[in-house]
Amino acid sequence: MSLTDFFSPVNTDSFIPKQGFFTSQLGLKAEIHTESFPDLEENKYDLAIIGVLDGRSAINNEGCALGPDYFREKFYKLNEGGFTSRIVDLGNIKHGVTLADTYTAVKMAVSELIKKNIIPIIIGGGQDLTYAQYLGYEDLEQKVDLVIVDNQFDIDDDSHDGIATRSDCYLNKIFLHQPNYLFNFSNIGYQTYFVNQESLSVMDKLYFDVHRLGEFAQDITLTEPIIRNANMISFDIGAIRSADAAANANTTPNGFDGEEACRIARYAGMNDKLTSIGFYEFNPAYDNNGQTAFLLAQMVWYFMEGFYARKKDFPLTPKSQFMIYRTSLKDGSGEMVFVKSKKSDRWWMQVPYPSGQSKNERYHLVPCRYDDYQVAVNGEMPDLWWRTYQKLS
Repeated sequence: MSLTDFFSPVNTDSFIPKQGFFTSQLGLKAEIHTESFPDLEENKYDLAIIGVLDGRSAINNEGCALGPDYFREKFYKLNEGGFTSRIVDLGNIKHGVTLADTYTAVKMAVSELIKKNIIPIIIGGGQDLTYAQYLGYEDLEQKVDLVIVDNQFDIDDDSHDGIATRSDCYLNKIFLHQPNYLFNFSNIGYQTYFVNQESLSVMDKLYFDVHRLGEFAQDITLTEPIIRNANMISFDIGAIRSADAAANANTTPNGFDGEEACRIARYAGMNDKLTSIGFYEFNPAYDNNGQTAFLLAQMVWYFMEGFYARKKDFPLTPKSQFMIYRTSLKDGSGEMVFVKSKKSDRWWMQVPYPSGQSKNERYHLVPCRYDDYQVAVNGEMPDLWWRTYQKLS
C-alpha cells in the first residue's frame, strides 16, 4: 500500500479567510493535500503535517479526534518567520476500522517520511498514538531516544492484544516491545502527585531520566539538553496548565505555561537528531475561544523556526568547530571528556562503551549542560554520565 491510501484530503473551505490568505501567511506557503496527493519524491519538503482522526483510545478525551482541522484554522493564518519553509500538509489519516488499522497507517507514514528525510509533525488523536509513532522506527535499524512531555507516566496495566493500546498505558507497550530498539526514555514535566512511587522506582532501576515540573520553574532552558537527546518527541497538551490550554478533558491547574510550551517546541526543532514529533490530546470540545488551538499552532510555528535555525553541529563534524575539555576524577580512576560546539556553545559529554559492547564506536555522546562540566571539574562524576554508562553496559 502507498501513503495515499491512508490519507483523506483537507477541506480548506473551513479555514480559508473570505479575503483569502496574505502572501506572507503559511496558508500560501504550505502545499496542502486538497485533491491530488503531494509528490514526496522530489526533495521539496522538510516538514509534513499529519492529522489523525482517531481518539477512541484517548481515556476520557475522545474528542481529540477532531483536533487537526481546528489546529489548521489557526496555523495557516500565521505569518512565515525569518525562514523559507518547505512544508507539506498530507491531510488526515482516516479513522481505521480497528485501532490497529490506524496505528499501522501512522507507523507507515512516519517510517516512509523519515526515510525521505522529512520530519512528520503529528497533530490530533490520543497520546496512545505515540506507540504507533515509535513503531515507525522499527525498520530503520537504529536505537531510539524517546522524550515525552507529560504530567504523569502512562504505564498502567495494558490488556490489549496486538499493537492496540490506550493513552494511559502506551509506555508499557514501548518498554516491552520486541525487538527492543529503545535506548533511553526521558520525561519532562511530571507532577509527583500524579505518579506513584513504584513507578519512580522502576524509572530509576531502568536508568531512565525523569524530571519534575518544578525543576524547570525558574529556568526552562534546562529542558534543552534533554530534548537535544531525542530522536522522537511526544507532547501531551495536558502537560500545559489549564489556564493556557483548556482544550483537554484531563487538564489540571498546574503545568507549563504557553510561553514555556513554545520554547520547548523550539528546542525540539533545533535538535539535529530529531526525526519526528507528535502533539496529542488537543480536544476542541473544551477549547475556550480557540485559545488552545492558537497555542498549538504557535507551538508548531516555533518548532518550524527552531528547525530552520539548526546549527547542524551533531554529529560532531568538522572537528575544527569543537573544543575538547578533559577533567580528572578525584579518586584518580580516570578522566572525563567534554565537547563544546563553537557554533552553538552547546555541550556534550563522551561516555565510553564498556569493553566489548561496541565494535564500531569508542564512546557514546550525550547532550549535557555547562553545569555538568563544572561538576566534573570539581572531580565529581555527573549523574547523567553514570546513568548513561549503566545503560551502555
